[in-house]
Amino acid sequence: MFKKGGLEVVVFRDLERNISSKASTTLKKTLENYGNNISLKYKYVIHDFSSHNQVLAVKAIHAARNQNKEEDYYRLIVENNGYTKEQLLVFAQSLRLNMSKFKEDLESKELINKIKADKKDAESSGLSFYPGITINGIPYKGAWDKESIIAALKKNGATQIRVAMQGLFQWGASAAIALILATIAALLLVNFGNHEVYEHLKKFPLGFTYGNINFSLPVEVWINDFLMAIFFLLIGLEIKEEILEGELSNRKKAAMPVIAAIGGMLVPALLYIIFNFETDTAHGWGVPMATDIAFTLGLMAILGSRVPVALKVFISALAIADDLGAILIIALFYGHGFHLNFFLLAMATLLIMYFFNRKKVFNVNVYLFLGLLLWFFIYKSGLHATLAGVLTAFLIPVQGKANLSLIAKQIAVIFQKEIGEIKNPETDKSKISPNSLLTLKRAIERLREPSEYLMHNLERFVNFIVLPLFAFFNTGILLTGSGYNFNQPLSLGIIAGLLIGKPLGILGFTWLASKLKIAKLSNDIRFRELFGGACLAGIGFTMSIVVGSSAFTEPALTTAKISILLASTLSAVLGLVILYLTTKTKYSV
Repeated sequence: MFKKGGLEVVVFRDLERNISSKASTTLKKTLENYGNNISLKYKYVIHDFSSHNQVLAVKAIHAARNQNKEEDYYRLIVENNGYTKEQLLVFAQSLRLNMSKFKEDLESKELINKIKADKKDAESSGLSFYPGITINGIPYKGAWDKESIIAALKKNGATQIRVAMQGLFQWGASAAIALILATIAALLLVNFGNHEVYEHLKKFPLGFTYGNINFSLPVEVWINDFLMAIFFLLIGLEIKEEILEGELSNRKKAAMPVIAAIGGMLVPALLYIIFNFETDTAHGWGVPMATDIAFTLGLMAILGSRVPVALKVFISALAIADDLGAILIIALFYGHGFHLNFFLLAMATLLIMYFFNRKKVFNVNVYLFLGLLLWFFIYKSGLHATLAGVLTAFLIPVQGKANLSLIAKQIAVIFQKEIGEIKNPETDKSKISPNSLLTLKRAIERLREPSEYLMHNLERFVNFIVLPLFAFFNTGILLTGSGYNFNQPLSLGIIAGLLIGKPLGILGFTWLASKLKIAKLSNDIRFRELFGGACLAGIGFTMSIVVGSSAFTEPALTTAKISILLASTLSAVLGLVILYLTTKTKYSV
């Protein structure tokens, strides 16, 4: 049943919570059936290490362990709240321990070292509260009943894989790496004899037929217009969160990153226009204005604690403001045609969503359904369909923060009532009532802020499905036959805009705002470090390709994509090198 070598189960006990004793008894009985296949260890959590009595109590438990009386001694402590030295000695006598050895162990420095080591283990265990359990070092976050614990022990291998995957997903650089791998895969597929297969996949029609209604689009359009609308939904939610509670929530905090973002959009656009003035590609000025937030922040994560926290926060806020600017540019300048009837239907859908917002309808599914209709109407109207994602995000209502203390008390009252009825010998009750379960469900849902909960659920899907698919189906460029010319205005405009214009605009506007005392840069950010972050902001990639796909058709689109890839790569390398060289001192995270 268990892997060779068995399992190590560690219980982190909490002397302040008596539930630990009851849970330990259940766990011990559960594990008795598995003999030597499972190693069970107890470690003790001390919340206040300056508390002499609590430290003394844990030392006494360890001393009792040396005489094989740990469980009995632990139970006496938690059931009698015995923390004074006199009580601890009485407990030892009642268990007929060797008192001279017990007292000797009680004063041992070795025990103090052991307690400190256990404290470090508790802090690094990954458990969010105590008492708690780890299985082979992995936090167990399930129920403490026998069946749940056994199920967790049986699927330990799968759990280890799941935890490893979660660790990968939570690593800040993983989203950027997923984009890089998708891009490399597309380039290899196209340039090593499979260009026709790639093009066939892009043009493959997908859709549905219902009666006389037939709606079918190529895979490429589904990804670029539909899946990317989900990406823009996430971006919209992030922008809204920053405006309401984050770095853009007040004028003082928002001023500098917003000013820097404006500079990082205007200067690249200006450079592009200089290179492309009075040419057929002049309308592509929006391409070098965008910053790929996933790439930029992901690559900063590679450097870890070398990068000051203040710089990470500043670049995050700048990228969010930049995304808002890119969304407005797409909406205003890069639609295709216009159909009034569908536009009016889109407006009607927005009014319905607004009505629900004003009536404080917090069910996210209502807005997602209406958002789907909105996407269809905007797509058919000729405007950029990804706008539906942003508009939906802004119309999902924000619920006021829940009273955590009051809801916790409510849940406690429900459980006390149900436990009392189950323990009552006059009732035949063995399960919690449906009404109580419904109340508990609603109480838990109240703790979930709709926008924040949706954003959390979308993040991995967007980072590891939507964006890699977008990268794969938009960067498969046949390099050998593209006829790419570095010296043409389109190429020079995009490369100069992203590689030079972005850092120049960000640094220039930041310096100007500081000198004019319009805004203030954090004292924790040095300009040389900001230079590195500003260079990373020159990674246009996803957002630049979105704008480029709206601005150009072939063959100009291929030229634009190659220029975006080249400029983004150079910006990434330059930014990482500068940050590495200018952040020799490690910062705390």
